[in-house]
Amino acid sequence: MRICLWVFAVVLVFGFVDGKKIERLRTERISGSAGDVLDDDPVGRLKVYVYELPSKYNKKLLQKDPRCLTHMFAAEIFMHRFLLSSPVRTLNPDEADWFYSPIYPTCDLTPMGLPLPFKSPRMMRSAIQLIASNWPYWNRTEGADHFFVVPHDFGACFHYQEEKAVERGILPLLQRSTLVQTFGQRNHVCLKEGSITIPPFAPPQKMQAHQIPPDIPRSIFVYFRGLFYDVNNDPEGGYYARGARAAVWENFKNNPLFDISTDHPTTYYEDMQRAIFCLCPLGWAPWSPRLVEAVVFGCIPVIIADDIVLPFADAIPWEEIGVFVAEEDVPHLDTFLTSIPPEVILRKQRLLANPSMKRAMLFPQPAQPGDAFHQILNGLARKLPHDRSVYLKSGQNILNWTAGPVGDLKPW
Repeated sequence: MRICLWVFAVVLVFGFVDGKKIERLRTERISGSAGDVLDDDPVGRLKVYVYELPSKYNKKLLQKDPRCLTHMFAAEIFMHRFLLSSPVRTLNPDEADWFYSPIYPTCDLTPMGLPLPFKSPRMMRSAIQLIASNWPYWNRTEGADHFFVVPHDFGACFHYQEEKAVERGILPLLQRSTLVQTFGQRNHVCLKEGSITIPPFAPPQKMQAHQIPPDIPRSIFVYFRGLFYDVNNDPEGGYYARGARAAVWENFKNNPLFDISTDHPTTYYEDMQRAIFCLCPLGWAPWSPRLVEAVVFGCIPVIIADDIVLPFADAIPWEEIGVFVAEEDVPHLDTFLTSIPPEVILRKQRLLANPSMKRAMLFPQPAQPGDAFHQILNGLARKLPHDRSVYLKSGQNILNWTAGPVGDLKPW
């Protein structure tokens, strides 16, 4: 009965009236402060000095493995390129508000394309030691006016397994710096206060190439492609995705409203544009590129990741464009989604259709006003001016240069 009611609602809401495209194809701008923040222009509000580091910290790593340009952690590379030609860049460090160190800590990939984090702490320590030895700016604040892009699974904890990431904690030398990272989870040791949470990298040109006409009806109710179990790393099950993905599969693999599978078809991007809801469950970490893909393709993201901190949450109204489902409530996902009134769905779709919403999630080449690069700069600008307390007195030291695992102290 519920399925029949939903099909009837789809005809009413997602069909055509008098041969004209219905209201769902219009866009709607977020009113008030959220919409204003999304359209902020950071130029003129801050100046960034880019350290010139030896190429072993960045360009040589990329030359060794060009795959780093296309994986989901590539924001570290494109942010560097963006800042080199950005109008916020200053060549005079004495007038800088922020200092940026171009380091590519995730550009060390396995044959399968997964980043190995084991050298990252030593790389970071080496770069910071170099900066502290050759410029006076680190030492005056011990990094409090410096920012680092750390797009690892668990940010500056530098490990892909949560248990070990928590055990490690954030690299001690980064404790005073602002971290720009994909990982975001409330009350987690790998997310420090003041961090800027960003979307993972998704290839804008590739996504653009798979756009379909906007009048194609959304005939898929719920869509998901990906792992439900990680038998290699979690053979007993229950640990991967805290069991949430397994619950999706066990409860809805035979439900006709759910188009879910481990297959990854060539029509993946097109299918998302034909779907009303796209599941965005946690995996090993709470975030994934599906969130970016859902927003860009106008598919309402169904966020299943308790306590997640979403990208640019002070600018993107996630509560209004997405749907949040607690991990423990996954078995009731069908009931929850079919209970959402069509008019609520329509409004979420109108908001998602706003180009500014999509731009904020992407790192395009070349950069565009309002894109993820500019949202990062807006986040940095909103932290200014720095409180005078971040500047240390002569001889004052706060950071412990010998703290952390013994392996991190080895030369890089």
